[in-house]
Amino acid sequence: MKSVKCPCCGAAMKRNGKTGAGSQRWRCRDCGASRTVRYDDEAARLREFVGWLLSKESQRDMPGQGRAFRRRTASFWSIWPIPEVVDETHRVVFVDGIWVARDAVVLIACTESHVLSWHLARAETSAAWRSLLSRVAPPDMVVSDGGGGFAKAVAAEWPRTRVQRCLFHVFCQVKRQTTTRPKLQAGVELYALAKELLHIETLRQAEWWAERFLQWCDFWSDFLAQRSLVDGRLVYTHERLRKARRGIVSLVNAGTLFTYLDPALSAEGPLPATNNAIEGGVNAQLRSVLRNHRGLSTPKRVKAVFRWCYMHVECPKDMPRTLREMPTDSDIGLLRAEYGIDAEDVGAPKKWGEGIVWEELHHKTRYPYSTE
Repeated sequence: MKSVKCPCCGAAMKRNGKTGAGSQRWRCRDCGASRTVRYDDEAARLREFVGWLLSKESQRDMPGQGRAFRRRTASFWSIWPIPEVVDETHRVVFVDGIWVARDAVVLIACTESHVLSWHLARAETSAAWRSLLSRVAPPDMVVSDGGGGFAKAVAAEWPRTRVQRCLFHVFCQVKRQTTTRPKLQAGVELYALAKELLHIETLRQAEWWAERFLQWCDFWSDFLAQRSLVDGRLVYTHERLRKARRGIVSLVNAGTLFTYLDPALSAEGPLPATNNAIEGGVNAQLRSVLRNHRGLSTPKRVKAVFRWCYMHVECPKDMPRTLREMPTDSDIGLLRAEYGIDAEDVGAPKKWGEGIVWEELHHKTRYPYSTE
């Protein structure tokens, strides 16, 4: 028990029996003032809840199989950890989305050391990406896996930022069409070219690779133009190879394949060519959290992702400030009523959390949830 000071004279107080309700009574040694003290342990309980959420600990192993723990921490599931506006300019930002349900994806932006921002949406649309990017200062380069709508969003929100397409995802897209053991010679050569993408370190190597890819396209153009009669209609015989070729050609034309080798950008040091920083440093950790706590409902899975992201920002707030400043489900309901958004208008159930409507709330103003 911490020492108790008298509110009147500041002297130390001593125990003086208990009240009728069983609370400890304290009496001042000097002036005789009497009082009871109530200790607020909400921050400590939130710290306990976050510690469990980000660990492998199971409630089944807790005393009473976690019944007391669930009773102490049930109210914390209503908190929504919201990111702040990031004004600091970073050299490289990595972006990606992690799906927590069929109609719920959390878009995340991070650096190599910490998480910058996140956004909940129903799909990886350009509007959803713009909501994420609008809260982060434009970097020199952004690395993406090429999710839907991202190119349009980055052109609108970060027009001066250079885009680097993750080369590992490019290789995986080619491998998905050719397999690891292509049967056709054209597929064997294209798969070999795709593997070489992962080992290009200089601009001269990149130019040589692009030249050989164009030679491959010219050599196999007639072969890939062949058609076959299927179910009474003509279709391309080698559609999978054409799809792989089309994907690489679009990246070469867009100039996003070898951005990391641009001398103007790499003058301060080497730049990343893949999204490994967010895939391994963020997404893998989030999947581990969701796997350790299987059985959570969709709203709780989303809040678990939000909580992990918030605890890995550069300067997360302490637990008392989190309790004071972060919105809860009831706050979201008030905001929905204030902005005139009704669940039926967006095709979601009446109860918050059963349908994901966070994206619509994000679009009302540019920075509607600043916690400054």
